[in-house]
Amino acid sequence: MNDILLGCIADDFTGATDLANNLVRAGMRVVQTAGVPTAPLDTAADAVVVSLKSRTIPAAQAAAQSVQALRWLQTQGVRQIYFKYCSTFDSTAQGNIGPVTDALMDALGCDFTIATPAFPDVGRTVFKGYLFVGDVLLHESGMQDHPLTPMTDPSLVRVLQAQTRHRVGLVDYTVVAQGPEAIRARIAKLRSDGIGIAIVDAVSNADLMRLGPALADFPLVTAGSGVAIALPANFGIAPNPRASALPVVRGSRAVISGSCSRATNAQVAEFIATGRPALALDPMSLCAGDEAIEHALDWARPKLGDAPILVYSTAAPESLRQVQDQLGVARAGELVERALARVACGLVQAGVGQLVVAGGETSGAVVQALGITQLQIGAQIDPGVPWCAGKSALADATLHVALKSGNFGTPDFFTKAFDRIA
Repeated sequence: MNDILLGCIADDFTGATDLANNLVRAGMRVVQTAGVPTAPLDTAADAVVVSLKSRTIPAAQAAAQSVQALRWLQTQGVRQIYFKYCSTFDSTAQGNIGPVTDALMDALGCDFTIATPAFPDVGRTVFKGYLFVGDVLLHESGMQDHPLTPMTDPSLVRVLQAQTRHRVGLVDYTVVAQGPEAIRARIAKLRSDGIGIAIVDAVSNADLMRLGPALADFPLVTAGSGVAIALPANFGIAPNPRASALPVVRGSRAVISGSCSRATNAQVAEFIATGRPALALDPMSLCAGDEAIEHALDWARPKLGDAPILVYSTAAPESLRQVQDQLGVARAGELVERALARVACGLVQAGVGQLVVAGGETSGAVVQALGITQLQIGAQIDPGVPWCAGKSALADATLHVALKSGNFGTPDFFTKAFDRIA
């Protein structure tokens, strides 16, 4: 039986590939699954990342799905569990980070874990328990405008305390800077004081590497993807190029974009500015039926080739709010996700073999619609975003896919991605 060392549960699809990317960079062979697997893994792996679509569903459902994933991972003999959430700590006063953490702690019988979304490679740092995005606090970063999980408080202790029944404490930067022994001592003190979850400061990768050894004996780690760079060494694994090898794939190139983040808006604008083919899907037009989807596919098919095309619903916050005011937040999201997933399926059936998808919810819908159940994780395009390979049941072919979190990537990501895979 393959010796799977680390079992990971991610609350969305792009977050799962983000985590898997960091594990691969640190030398682990990683397989990502779409939902809880019902079949054996296709390839050998040191780590498995079970990707759920649980970030914005009701908290009780998110907790139940996460425990189901945990139970499957336990049957695979994993030594440690990693619950992965977004590096911007996307959540509400009701969850889902706190409730899922509580449920996993109960299921594992552990009374303490850590929480840190720090991912310095993409500008997410934690200082004195406050989350920064680049040079600004979380609530000034654009996340205050998120349509589903607006983040208006940068204090991670306060945000998490509102969601969990455990007391929340802090391991601050002065302790982290002293190294693993000091971190262990601080954790022991917090536990003796009745703290169940500790936010951990980290402003650099060096901080994460100091934290990693202190977590070697933890049954459960909760974090963004940043901490993942420090965990493989606990299992005696070092970086190596074989971990990121993917099978060769042929086919046309396309981008599907559903995220409305600042980063993705800039990426769509950059793609259009290069003169490449791009088509906007109007959410209001999707209310009338499938004509807009068919129009998008009719537009796209003759343009497919080596140069990428783009189909997008990405919009500025003001435009998004107008649509949500008319359709409702949930209805607008469902319409766009379904439409983009159907466009993606049509493009793959028309010969697309390399596909970039922007947005966590969009990525989940696309992967499910394509019938991809497992992804082999390859090399990094930008921090947090790797190329992956997976077999689509729809086209009976292996595809290269890149699932990009809305906030990640440089402005030229949509074109750079294909240069990297070439």
